[in-house]
Amino acid sequence: MEKYKDYFTPAAILMAGSMISLSILSAGGFSVLEQGFLAKAADTPEEQAQEGQETAGQAPVVTEQDYIRGNPNAPITIVEYSDFECPFCARFHPTMAQAMAEYGDQVRWVYRHFPLTQIHPEAQPSAEASECVAEQKGNDGFWQFADAMFANQAAGLNSALYRQTAQQIGVDLAQFDNCVATRKYQEKVESIQAGGVVLGVNGTPGSFVNNTPARGALPYENLKAIIDSELQKL
Repeated sequence: MEKYKDYFTPAAILMAGSMISLSILSAGGFSVLEQGFLAKAADTPEEQAQEGQETAGQAPVVTEQDYIRGNPNAPITIVEYSDFECPFCARFHPTMAQAMAEYGDQVRWVYRHFPLTQIHPEAQPSAEASECVAEQKGNDGFWQFADAMFANQAAGLNSALYRQTAQQIGVDLAQFDNCVATRKYQEKVESIQAGGVVLGVNGTPGSFVNNTPARGALPYENLKAIIDSELQKL
């Protein structure tokens, strides 16, 4: 388990413009949530609705801006708020892949950014780099980049890895480099995270199976039980 005591300080709690959850939950003997850093104070629900963002108490609204793996019209939607540098997210990634393989067209997987920037210095840069890849290579390119981030997480995320991965995916590197250097997608990543805050996400991975919260790096059996329960409601 990662250590969080250095972040439990008055200064950290009172950071201007930020909301910090100090909730660390355990289940089955392993930590299922990292410290939830809510990076940006969200707008009111009314302002969120006007901007087409999330609304408290409602299920995540999937749009054309989302990155979707699987059947776009699947009856079960799993929206995952995640962080490329989060070890629990890396643990959960193959669990989600297993669900996609078992349920086929019944499930679609939506990835959304939730970088825990206080404890993961490469979370925000990797999220922004993924958007720069998607700018050129779309949905498929984004998922290729995401898979590579989790596959290489243990070795350490860094700018050289982002550029190498982007090159392997086939992007124009000059365009990619400019996109990363200018932080073109900083506000987009922060906006996605703010939407997660409105929905009650306070750590990663923070997921929703349709309207049912599924917090933490759930074992496959737990995730399967939630999916089956949702299918029975159809």
